[in-house]
Amino acid sequence: MVRYTISTGGFLMNIDDILFSYGEEDVPFKALSFPIFETTNFYFDSFDEMSKALRNGDYEYVYNRGSNPTTRLVERKLATLERCEDARLVSSGMSAISLSILHFLNSEDHVVCVDEAYSWAKRFFRYLSRKFDIEVSFVPPNADKVLEAITKKTKLIYLESPTSMRMRVIDIRKVTKVAKELGIKTIIDNTWASPIFQNPKILGVDVVVHSATKYISGHGDVMAGVIAGDKEDMIGIFQEEFKNIGPVLSPIESWLILRGLRTLEIRMKKHYENALVVSDFLMDHPKILEVNYPMNPRSPQYELASSQMSGGSGLMSFRLKTESVEKVKEFVESLKIFRMAVSWGSHENLVVPRVAYGDCPKEDVNLIRIHVGIGSPERLVEDLDQALKKI
Repeated sequence: MVRYTISTGGFLMNIDDILFSYGEEDVPFKALSFPIFETTNFYFDSFDEMSKALRNGDYEYVYNRGSNPTTRLVERKLATLERCEDARLVSSGMSAISLSILHFLNSEDHVVCVDEAYSWAKRFFRYLSRKFDIEVSFVPPNADKVLEAITKKTKLIYLESPTSMRMRVIDIRKVTKVAKELGIKTIIDNTWASPIFQNPKILGVDVVVHSATKYISGHGDVMAGVIAGDKEDMIGIFQEEFKNIGPVLSPIESWLILRGLRTLEIRMKKHYENALVVSDFLMDHPKILEVNYPMNPRSPQYELASSQMSGGSGLMSFRLKTESVEKVKEFVESLKIFRMAVSWGSHENLVVPRVAYGDCPKEDVNLIRIHVGIGSPERLVEDLDQALKKI
């Protein structure tokens, strides 16, 4: 069992402890399931108690737009999983991204962002560039390219590794080492690997963000985001961005994430096992040009990927040996188990052809992304095989 040293007391805690019991020592009425504190407000027994809470603010239960007991439990678990001092849940993965970015930037600052980051993260940077004269350099997901783009005005480096369309891996340690020497903040989207398989904080990253909509909740029924980092940064984001903008997650959704966390490690291991079977099949298929799955030992990126991650998720992409849009359409429409849908990260098997998006470059017409769920991998291989035979 992997063990973690956590900040609260410095004692050792394994993943089971974090997922199943950490923070749940005094559950009301000795309930086995932690309750949902579905309330907007909290009362006080005295003036002094109220005044103390209002003055301290950050973690006091005053008003649900700040902190909530159900949400705080989940935040503490997520912070510990990510080897961070604190975490905050917000209303979407994009909220986590935008709040973190906003906290570290001012007008006329410079940002380096990997050009294969989540499309809406890139859109947000372009919005900031137009609105607040922030300069953004989009570079390939390569450590050397990122470092070459740094200028005297660079205040932030935004990473995603692996990226969520081509699964490119970046040498995180190489980037963060230089960033720390220069006083540049780093943010990484860690949604692909989850905190089970990658902890960017121990690789030197300042702030870790997730779309908790995906693996962290894991059931396809919650929209949420996570921000995790050092306490100083988290208090700053909470006070300056979170409280002002207000992307609050409801206690019910926090509880649903807690439910999902119970099985996070089990689910991630199953996604990884299935993805290895499916990626092996695709790598051997004569109608497949390229397979992007860095945690397969046959991947050219495996050495770097496995030095940063201990496993992989269910998300991968591949290229068909065709340049025909019609053949791509025939392939995806022939799939029976894989359903055409965006997003990923729960039990389902999903497929997205890149060409379905209006901005698809010509070289990506044959690029297909799939999410491998937690069912039988043999059935998935059969489904892919029969669809490939149609083209």
